[in-house]
Amino acid sequence: MSRIGKMPVTVPAGVEVTIGEHTIDVKGPKGQVSTPVCPLLDYEMKDGHIHLTRKDDTRESNAQHGLRRTLLNNCILGVTQGFTKALEVIGVGYRVNVKGPIIELQVGFSHPVLVDVPDGITATVEGNVLKLFGADKEKVGEFAAQIRRIRKPEPYKGKGIKYTTEIVRRKVGKSGGKK
Repeated sequence: MSRIGKMPVTVPAGVEVTIGEHTIDVKGPKGQVSTPVCPLLDYEMKDGHIHLTRKDDTRESNAQHGLRRTLLNNCILGVTQGFTKALEVIGVGYRVNVKGPIIELQVGFSHPVLVDVPDGITATVEGNVLKLFGADKEKVGEFAAQIRRIRKPEPYKGKGIKYTTEIVRRKVGKSGGKK
């Protein structure tokens, strides 16, 4: 039995959960998120909790048990608290600006890189730190990774776009190995 899957998902006040045939829709103060329903599991809502139970004891249903419970919990956390990712732009002359629904990055190319912010995500800038906020954890994480891919941090000077929690392992330059 999955230790994560057998824990009930608590639905706080102000959150509306609709269990459909193909998706589970979650509405809350921060927005609306949906997650797909797994046919190997039964979803039951009672007393402000959602219980997930397996229909059989196959290996696949055991794997899906914990995964689907976590995805549903992330939906509820997203519409109540939201998710944040912070990216840091490091380098001489490297800048980031948010102009409405567009992020403008100047990261060493001959031209500024313009990135459209997807629906459901808001972007703010504080100095050289770009903060992304949204209700859908998957969308926020994927968009942050997409921005990081524009200019990954390089190991010699550490220039580039990195997560604020990321540690860039630095390498010694050409003359570092000589004695």
